[in-house]
Amino acid sequence: MSLFSAYEYRKQPGFDMNAFHGANEAIPMKTLVIHCFDPRAVEIPKAVAEYFGDEVYPGENILDEAGNRIGHTRTLFSETNAGGRAAFALESVAAMDYLFSVQNVVVVHHSFCGTTTLTPELLIGEFRDHYHADIATMFDHDSLAIMDYEASLKHDVALLRSSPAVPKHVKLYGFFYEISTGKLTEVVRDIPA
Repeated sequence: MSLFSAYEYRKQPGFDMNAFHGANEAIPMKTLVIHCFDPRAVEIPKAVAEYFGDEVYPGENILDEAGNRIGHTRTLFSETNAGGRAAFALESVAAMDYLFSVQNVVVVHHSFCGTTTLTPELLIGEFRDHYHADIATMFDHDSLAIMDYEASLKHDVALLRSSPAVPKHVKLYGFFYEISTGKLTEVVRDIPA
């Protein structure tokens, strides 16, 4: 037994992975927001919550009588990565569906993103030249940089819709966020019939 095994759900007495039906009773998550890890874009989840109007963000911990954190009121959570690209968040979408009743996946790209300073070829070349590493086949080239905001949002929503890691019932959205004003603009929507 490892040092931290006592903190694993699957090792708790009576826990049955095959009977697990999600954690929605403790944490009612329903929306995943994928956005850039740029600290200037930290308000994106709050802006999305306000846009939808029925989301709770940031929410509060729910404590038991002993002061243990047993739940949370948040309904929206975020996945951050370089550029806020969907390709790099697919595992989180799959895990969110297993753990919670995912209803919405939102991709947000923001103004003056660092990934607009490069091209996929430039990034691949930099690794080859500086680190003698070939990363050319490791990533979806269309996800390595933002060459056009609208095109990248449409690409990301289409990538999500075509992925087996995204349940077909999930509503998909793509937004542009202007970091100086906080303005959130819906660019693309894919809602199943």
